[in-house]
Amino acid sequence: SISGLIRTALMNMDREAKEYYEVIIQAKDMGGQLGGLAGTTTVNITLSDVNDNPPRFPQKHYQMSVLESAPVSSTVGRVVAKDLDEGINAEMKYSLVDGDGLDVFDINTDPNYQVGIITVRKPLSFESKKSYTLKVEGANPHLEMRFLNLGPFRDTTTVHISVEDVDEPPVFEPSFYFVEVPEDVEIGTTIQIISAKDPDVTNNSIRYSIDRSSDPGRFFYVDITSGALMTARPLDREDVSWHNITVLAVELNNPSQVGSVSVTVKVLDVNDNAPEFARFYEAFVCENAKAGQLIQTVSAIDRDDPQEGQHFYYSLAPEAANNPNFTLRDNQDNTAWILTRRSGFRQHEQNIFYLPILISDNGRPVLSSTGTLTVHVCSCDDDGMVMSCNAEAYVLPVSLSRGALIAILACIFVLLVLVLLILSMRRQRKQPYIIDEEENIHENIVRYDDEGGGEEDTEAFDIAAMWNPREAQLVVKNRQDMLPEIESLSRYVPQACVMDNNVHNYVLAKLYEADMDLWAPPFDSLQTYMFEGNGSVAESLSSLQSVTTDSDQSYDYLTDWGPRFKKLAEMYGATDSSGALW
Repeated sequence: SISGLIRTALMNMDREAKEYYEVIIQAKDMGGQLGGLAGTTTVNITLSDVNDNPPRFPQKHYQMSVLESAPVSSTVGRVVAKDLDEGINAEMKYSLVDGDGLDVFDINTDPNYQVGIITVRKPLSFESKKSYTLKVEGANPHLEMRFLNLGPFRDTTTVHISVEDVDEPPVFEPSFYFVEVPEDVEIGTTIQIISAKDPDVTNNSIRYSIDRSSDPGRFFYVDITSGALMTARPLDREDVSWHNITVLAVELNNPSQVGSVSVTVKVLDVNDNAPEFARFYEAFVCENAKAGQLIQTVSAIDRDDPQEGQHFYYSLAPEAANNPNFTLRDNQDNTAWILTRRSGFRQHEQNIFYLPILISDNGRPVLSSTGTLTVHVCSCDDDGMVMSCNAEAYVLPVSLSRGALIAILACIFVLLVLVLLILSMRRQRKQPYIIDEEENIHENIVRYDDEGGGEEDTEAFDIAAMWNPREAQLVVKNRQDMLPEIESLSRYVPQACVMDNNVHNYVLAKLYEADMDLWAPPFDSLQTYMFEGNGSVAESLSSLQSVTTDSDQSYDYLTDWGPRFKKLAEMYGATDSSGALW
């Protein structure tokens, strides 16, 4: 035969045991008879792989740990199942088949290294559950039917995962607050209780505060221990209708652990703004206008925003209800017409009319304001076009001569001179007598038994008493001290605050009042101290202790106080121990 066929000599060859074979082939001519020639060649045989080996985990138990603060999708650990096959026959697919953490953890297959990566699926909590147990399965996705009897081509292992405790920041419940509050709420009113707790086992105490960058106007205040959110300033929906503040919670024992929550405050509208004219209205009426003629249409605006919508009512003010010149008609659509009630306006008789109009809203309570419409009487042509609205200058009668005008002006000048003279004489009477400088020297002592009111008190004493004390004794002048505008905190504490043992409302209101009053001067105060301080090098300088002993007191210790007390030591006859004796 001119060709040769290589066949296997053994059954069930195993690539995993031996993959490569080298076979030497010899070929002879003359049918292999003696004297024939022969040649050899080498044949290298490689066994191809088949999926005849199931995967197996080298470990039946895995122990892993993860911090409770681990984020979602973070890696917990890896597991691997060994497969003696290669290529596609060694591909693995890992899955979680059992355990109490199927909804907490997940496993993915790394296609490059054929390992199973366990990851976090949901946030962990050491306080809720400290450990989990998972059953992981690794299987071949590509099977050959002829080798199924060698299976199963899958294996399982058990993974124990321990959750480690981490010092976590305080957690708010709920995670978001929405508060509605009317704009007329009183200062210090609690609008919401903010609650947070330490999720750790230690359960540290919590202290609350407001992130001032979220509340630059300082409209709110939170109690440091209870978390009560209160108003610290008056709210005004027309200025700021929404407040988005951030409340912070800090652990008392670990200030680095800070939690935060967002609080949205919606300021509800209260009817606290009266309607007013939308703009300044100025109307013009012709002298030849007829009765019932429309001269102006007015409208109003209101800063409030009632739920049922705005509706305004117009009428003439009570003082102009019987106005003989003009009348008003409410159109019931938030506008009103101003009509003439008569004809025959004359510019030289009266060229300007002021018509007060009362505007009311439909709020609760009803608020109103009075706007004034200015009406000018103008000269018009036959078509009603305005020609002039300026009043004509008053013309003097021809019979009044120039000499009469000069006489009138002279009388007025004389009257002005008399008035100035009378005022000057009254002013001189009020001035005190001037005393010569040589006589303005006295050795008298003027004693005041009352306390002055500071720089603001300019009438507590009379400087004239320093010039002539004898006359000062005859005149008794009462003090006119200035009383502080801010009432004393201790004198006017409301009874309700004392009974409830809660002075937040009162203190916040007074703090706001003091902050807003920028012109209140600092008033004098009298402090009484019932004890003498200690700590001085000289100790007590009181002479009252000298009566406790009959012996002469020694003042030699004065020399130990240094050069500044040298003169005092010499006055008391203290001897200098370091000097010579005389």
